[in-house]
Amino acid sequence: MPLYEHVFLARQDLAQTQVDGLAEAATKIIEDNGGKVAKVETWGLRNIAYRIRKNRKAHYVLMDIDAPAPAIAELERQTSINEDVIRYMTLRVDAHEAGPSVMMRKGDRDRERRGDRGDRGDRGDRGPRRERDDVAA
Repeated sequence: MPLYEHVFLARQDLAQTQVDGLAEAATKIIEDNGGKVAKVETWGLRNIAYRIRKNRKAHYVLMDIDAPAPAIAELERQTSINEDVIRYMTLRVDAHEAGPSVMMRKGDRDRERRGDRGDRGDRGDRGPRRERDDVAA
């Protein structure tokens, strides 16, 4: 069966449990039509580049899918009807990415980069601060 990546953006005012419910509904659609979902990643609430239907943020969800084309067509049909989903995209891929996606690894890199800064301390390029009276003299 062909492999697909399906990403959808859910409205910003939904709770995380509702977003998880949308992902479960999509998984059920795929499984009912003879496919299987290999992985579901929730990227969380993120800023979007431009406003979509008055939303400035959206919940991002990625699904790795192994399913026939009619199952994907049904998933896209159901997704386009759902008012909680503001955008979606399905891509056919040659192979699924092993491990976490790039978006999930990016967060790990940011945390690592911030973690090794530590306390910077004094840089040593300035002398001691002078009092106001010393400057006036």
